[in-house]
Amino acid sequence: MLQKFDERNRDLVVNVGGRLSHRDEAGVSPFDSVVQGGDAVWEGLRLTNGRIFALEEHLARLRRSAHALGFASVPPDESVVAEIRRTLAANSMVTGVHIRLTLTRGVKATSGMDPRLNVSGPTLIVLAEFKDPVYDRSGIRLITSSVRRHAPDSLDPKIHHNNLLTSILAKIEANVAGADDAVMLDNRGFIAETNATHLFMVFPGDVHAPAGGAGEPGSPGRVPFGDVTLATPTTVACPEGITRAAVLRLAAAAGIPSAEGDYTLPQLYNASEAFVTGTMGGLAPVVSVDGRAIGDGSIGPVTKQLTELYANLTAATGTQVA
Repeated sequence: MLQKFDERNRDLVVNVGGRLSHRDEAGVSPFDSVVQGGDAVWEGLRLTNGRIFALEEHLARLRRSAHALGFASVPPDESVVAEIRRTLAANSMVTGVHIRLTLTRGVKATSGMDPRLNVSGPTLIVLAEFKDPVYDRSGIRLITSSVRRHAPDSLDPKIHHNNLLTSILAKIEANVAGADDAVMLDNRGFIAETNATHLFMVFPGDVHAPAGGAGEPGSPGRVPFGDVTLATPTTVACPEGITRAAVLRLAAAAGIPSAEGDYTLPQLYNASEAFVTGTMGGLAPVVSVDGRAIGDGSIGPVTKQLTELYANLTAATGTQVA
């Protein structure tokens, strides 16, 4: 899977620190913390029909992450939303747009890692692009990466940070293997997520969450496809995904029981369905992992139903910004 350049983005206007510039003229200071050490937090947003889905949740996670990193200040939500609106208006954007928000610690007086060197900040970067969901709707193929997700005592994934090298290394392995993305394990050997998305599995029968996980039962008596359980790894070694949370809520409302827990690769190989979730790609079915077909190798009924429910939700709800 390789994203293609969209001609509509050739003359994008981007927003760096409140300054609107053509994409070829925009600049971030070489003394900015994001350049010096990846010292920044970020969010991905999707604009559909003038609305941004779950904007409040995304901004709350941005704020929590910046606070956890000890940023001296964080712009209020109203200011961030105002800059998003300015950027969208400058590009005449209303729908089919992905927005990358980056909040850096700011600019330093001299190069170095020490946050005490910061003399201004934070720096807010708003990058809005015309971008459809990036995954093939017919399904993606995964391999398992040798690169592990950080444990909470190393770099806690509750901080939505810009240190993405482990994801990039895993993606390189997927590229070399001719796969679309890579499954990443935690330091104990359990599935965490992929290099870019959260992972869901569908199992036949009643699956109880293993030790360390908490079950999320759906409404009894409304399971639409027989006795199945939707399972997803805990967020011990992956971010608390906003799309992930929305899918769990949609599953519960549709009467599909769900469980969060520790799952291994053989369980994934033997799932009847699997799919990934994320703001940039929405929901996308997984058709194979490490050369093993998942189910019959095509999109399954649970995946199909949740994909439709999620598309309807994001098209009809959200904060009006354009």
